[in-house]
Amino acid sequence: MKTRTVYVGTVPIGGDSPVTVQTMWKVPLEENLNPVVERIRRMQAMGCALLRFAVPEETAALRLSQLAGESPIPLVADIHFDYRLALACIRGGVQKIRINPGNIGAEWKVREVIAAAGDNGTPIRVGVNSGSLPRHLKDEPDTAAAMVKAAEEELEIFERLGFSDLVFSLKASDINTTVRANEEFAERHPYPLHLGVTEAGPMIPGIVKSSVAMTKLLEKGIGGTIRVSLSDSPENEIVAGIEILGAAGLQRTRPRIVSCPRCGRATFDTHAFVEKVAPVLYALEKEVTVAVMGCVVNGPGEAGHADLGITGAGKEIILFKHGKILKKVSPEQAYDAFIEELYRL
Repeated sequence: MKTRTVYVGTVPIGGDSPVTVQTMWKVPLEENLNPVVERIRRMQAMGCALLRFAVPEETAALRLSQLAGESPIPLVADIHFDYRLALACIRGGVQKIRINPGNIGAEWKVREVIAAAGDNGTPIRVGVNSGSLPRHLKDEPDTAAAMVKAAEEELEIFERLGFSDLVFSLKASDINTTVRANEEFAERHPYPLHLGVTEAGPMIPGIVKSSVAMTKLLEKGIGGTIRVSLSDSPENEIVAGIEILGAAGLQRTRPRIVSCPRCGRATFDTHAFVEKVAPVLYALEKEVTVAVMGCVVNGPGEAGHADLGITGAGKEIILFKHGKILKKVSPEQAYDAFIEELYRL
């Protein structure tokens, strides 16, 4: 479903723009921001378009405002309870604000945030979560309908004040509730949607729940940006998001990674190698298939279709292309040799 286009810095959301992947920083910002900037650059290379930060107090707002001027990608301030923190981030140059209608407070506070955002050209994401609905909607029997109503009540204020630079999110920890709420909102309103399943859980259940919910919506053209909320690292959230978009046929050109699950025959630690090489692969814009296999049984034979592969054979590591052995190296040489051949593809 086509929506309006909202720009967060230079990143478009909605309209005819590609669906973007975002994640959230997991720890409080320290005074020294240099390591943060370097890590953000690595996230950007992996495919992260936007990065959200919790802003629980004034120091966090000040540090995030400073970081916004140094970050290679636009930043989002996540605001709960205190509207003054939103004002500080908007005036400090943070490129997007996220507020929750269930806890931001009186309407006049929302009006203050809207006025500042309008003056500074800052888009706002209205985040509705099933677990933090406004008091008068908490006991509604249909949670999805209550979420849509909460979003529409907030939208009425924005539209009344002439502010349309909006992104909405309607998230629940339940898959069907999340899907129904987003479908209903998308049918009624032209604003881009940020997709996600809130409190999705650890790596495996979180990815499964997020994949099911997001794929159902993305296949219907619903969603302008996504975040896979995991009890795990931001980098793994990015990888999960990219893979979901890839499975839905919406991701830009990237390598396809094939790897075996490993068994008692394995003489090569595929798990560790995939983890080490993944950041390089996700930063590479090439439509190639890469295979990381554990032994000679499922090496060049079963992965003969791969443009580049690597496997173990006793104490040697074998690199192969299209099923043919390219070279043999020591375990210590494996990573560098693999990366060198990868860039030659």
